[in-house]
Amino acid sequence: MKKGKDIDREERETAANEPLSPVSQLFVLPGLYCVIVLTLGFKTRCNPSAIVEGIKNTWIKLPRFSSKVEMKKNGQAVWVPVTVRVEDHVIVPDLDHFNIENPDQFIEDYTSNIASTPMDMSRPLWEFHVLNVKTSSAKSVGIGKLHHSLGDGMSLMSLLLASSRKVSDPKAPPTTTATKKHADSSAKGWWCIRRFWLVINIIFTTLIELFKFWLTLCFMRDTKTPLMSEPGDTVRPRKCINRIISLDDVKMIKNTMEMKVNDVLLGMTQAGVCYYRNISSFLVSILYVLKVDDDMATGKKKVRLRGTVAVNLRPDTKIEDLTNMMEKGSKCRWGNFVGIVIFPLWVRGEDDPLEYVRKAKSTMDMKRISMEALILYGLVKCIMKIFGDKAAENIVKRVFGHTTLTFSSVMGPKEEVSLFDHPMSYVTATASGGPQALIIHFVSYVDKIIINLAVDTTVIPDPHQLCDDLVESLGIIKLAALEKGVHNMEV
Repeated sequence: MKKGKDIDREERETAANEPLSPVSQLFVLPGLYCVIVLTLGFKTRCNPSAIVEGIKNTWIKLPRFSSKVEMKKNGQAVWVPVTVRVEDHVIVPDLDHFNIENPDQFIEDYTSNIASTPMDMSRPLWEFHVLNVKTSSAKSVGIGKLHHSLGDGMSLMSLLLASSRKVSDPKAPPTTTATKKHADSSAKGWWCIRRFWLVINIIFTTLIELFKFWLTLCFMRDTKTPLMSEPGDTVRPRKCINRIISLDDVKMIKNTMEMKVNDVLLGMTQAGVCYYRNISSFLVSILYVLKVDDDMATGKKKVRLRGTVAVNLRPDTKIEDLTNMMEKGSKCRWGNFVGIVIFPLWVRGEDDPLEYVRKAKSTMDMKRISMEALILYGLVKCIMKIFGDKAAENIVKRVFGHTTLTFSSVMGPKEEVSLFDHPMSYVTATASGGPQALIIHFVSYVDKIIINLAVDTTVIPDPHQLCDDLVESLGIIKLAALEKGVHNMEV
């Protein structure tokens, strides 16, 4: 392999004995161990032989899916190509179907179990479980467990799309929406002025956000709530649960409030967390455990509760490039190229539910023009290069340990697709690992959005209630948006 090429390791094809990229290197450290659990609901019974053959023709041709991680004497982790027998990675458990009284609960427990079971690091870091169990949403289920060092959520979703085909045209890959470029028809002078003001705004906003990050890193920790984990190095078992909501409902709120889908989901999360906080005896806990006054208990004083929001830093990976990579061996951008921003959640009681989405939009508008995520990503890389993995690990763990939850959303297929001739009814994913007690992921599929929670039940003993509160918050916000829309029509 030539060393003279100045190509970011996060965005190139894995080669023989290639060192792990900085973010991937962090994920193999014991204190930051993290896996991605991908759950696919199928509309037909699953054929394990077809799954094996499909993976042989697609995933296994990606170098990282046919490599294992080895540690060199200097402590650096590298990808080492190995011979892979796909059948050893496709797991078909022997199930006693007669004793499965609640299939949905069984799939939930099975998913939680494999998410909490450490991976065998001596072989390629992925496996796929085939369960022919009929649930309320699917006739069979496929569960992929992939170590986060293989790639981030956007990379893995792009891989899923590249491996899928349209149900309406079994030979055609799913269509993707190209990024829209808006032409500026204004005079050149005004364009220069706006561009200059934008640059000033970016610099000023970035400095503010980096200062807040520095405070978080040094000493600023979230208020102790029923969602906040205890500091420590232990990676605890996770409970993985999900709910399906309507994408059309989210889009209706988005259009009424003139914002992005992600803003609505963040607003919904803020409202759901606030509702959960109130009904889970949080008032009692802060009154009698923290010994604070009634004003804080009623929400008149600020409760600091923040989340880390995952931000994709790369241009969207084209599924055509991934298809060519799997079919022709060409190179393609791949890996972990994701940053984070710290998002303060608005958890005060509001008479107007739409205030939660307004606050989310206002905060994210600031985050979108900030360079916080990119700079923090570069900072971690520099620290790893200069001071080593342990220093970077301590910084990352401190940031996550000082915040309450992680939030991310990924756009899935916009049309009905099939994976290896298995039509899908839904797709969802979550990450399991890290010091936080709550990880919230949203994944869209056609006309639905799947909420997926990975929860440390030693901290949050009733995750189903929290998930129900998130769903209920969407309904409340939807009703408020409908009233707003009717009012605007009347005016």
